Amino acid sequence: MAALARLAAVSIDCPDPAVLADFYRRLLDAEVFYESADFVALKGAGIMLTLQRVDGYVPPVWPEGGVPKQLHLEFAVTDLEAAERQVLELGARRADPQPNPDRWRVLLDPAGHPFCIMHPIPGA
Repeated sequence: MAALARLAAVSIDCPDPAVLADFYRRLLDAEVFYESADFVALKGAGIMLTLQRVDGYVPPVWPEGGVPKQLHLEFAVTDLEAAERQVLELGARRADPQPNPDRWRVLLDPAGHPFCIMHPIPGA
């Protein structure tokens, strides 16, 4: 059966799209496709990643808390230690706890969204 649709973009709510777009632009070596005060679209990451302003945005609490994560991104890297250092330099923070730090690292982007860096999944 042929696909009915294809995933075109992932949108992330945040308080300041320009700040978060700059973080993900540098992380993914993407380029700005569209930009306004309330919305930024990045391309070059395989799919479009968009960041949109949400008034009163409250970041999720990792791993459990009053505001659950609704979505998280996972990024394949070849060297966890080196990638973590570089991502922290871009403005991410290390999350606590780290469920399986030998296989993946949970980090928080500048707006507080949890995301993971991990070894590539074989066959993916």
